[in-house]
Amino acid sequence: MATLMKNYLTEFVGTFFLVLTIGLTVLQGSQFAPLAIGASLMIMVYAGGHVSGGHYNPAVSLAAMLRGALPKSEYLPYVVSQLLGATIAAWIAYVILGKTFAPTPGAGHSATHALLVEFLFTFALCYVVLGSAVSKKTQGNSFYGLAIGFTIVVGAFAGGAISGGAYNPAVGIGPTIINATLGGGSWSALWIYLVGPLAGAVVAAVVFGIQEEAASVKVDSGASRAQTATAQ
Repeated sequence: MATLMKNYLTEFVGTFFLVLTIGLTVLQGSQFAPLAIGASLMIMVYAGGHVSGGHYNPAVSLAAMLRGALPKSEYLPYVVSQLLGATIAAWIAYVILGKTFAPTPGAGHSATHALLVEFLFTFALCYVVLGSAVSKKTQGNSFYGLAIGFTIVVGAFAGGAISGGAYNPAVGIGPTIINATLGGGSWSALWIYLVGPLAGAVVAAVVFGIQEEAASVKVDSGASRAQTATAQ
């Protein structure tokens, strides 16, 4: 139980600082918000990856669960921890700056545009997480946090003006709760930041699984050929 509580606490803390960074940089209009947000994710992944896996994102947790890297019984507690961290962080940003925020489609872009961007870059994020932090072929590497953080930098720069650049249901839900209850905002766009990221996670898990199976077949075939050659 103590180990599980450490996991939940780590997911809470990491998601809290990710969303707090999003809120403070976006609300202050920083041009370097994508870099700050990606760096925040990177450092939290390095800080907590060895404890909980450093997901800080229900979509990443879903992909990890689908690939057997997270027990099914732990998915809901992880998500609850992430949502609590995101919601409290959005509230703290409101306390500090007196303003709320929430992802919405950018000016001139439809919900379809935003949904597609959220799907694609969450797919990319989960694909990178699985490939750099879950795959047996890359275990023990030192670059996983950098790869994961910079995936968000890329997604924020490329798609932030189109979808808001959430790529994370917790980033959709927590800030929307505060924006709707304290800032008079709307709930209408929330579905985009649930459907897009979760669908991206599922597809990433499928693609990763296909690649891992193909790689295993190649390794097994190579080993068999080597054994045959040795025997001859």
